[in-house]
Amino acid sequence: MMLFISVSSYAQSNDGIVVKNTTENIEGLTIFPNPVNNGKVYINTKYNLAKNIEIFDVLGKKVVSQVLYGKELKIQDLNPGVYILKIKEGKLSATRKLVVR
Repeated sequence: MMLFISVSSYAQSNDGIVVKNTTENIEGLTIFPNPVNNGKVYINTKYNLAKNIEIFDVLGKKVVSQVLYGKELKIQDLNPGVYILKIKEGKLSATRKLVVR
């Protein structure tokens, strides 16, 4: 038997209004290639501002944390597997799955 659970988070402001937390997407975000074969992944956005990059393994351990000023992220030290890629650009953030072969 499989059980699927959906979880939504809510925050309450000081004035008592309940607001649903959402992650706004970064405009024009593209990540390629995915899966990664050559130790490099390119992250493009509409404005290409500096991005805070965090990569987590499947156990939730942070394995990469850096500021990306260009488009090319070098990940040749990552072992093959599935990772979670968290990108923050300005006040916006996005989370994507990253596969390394």
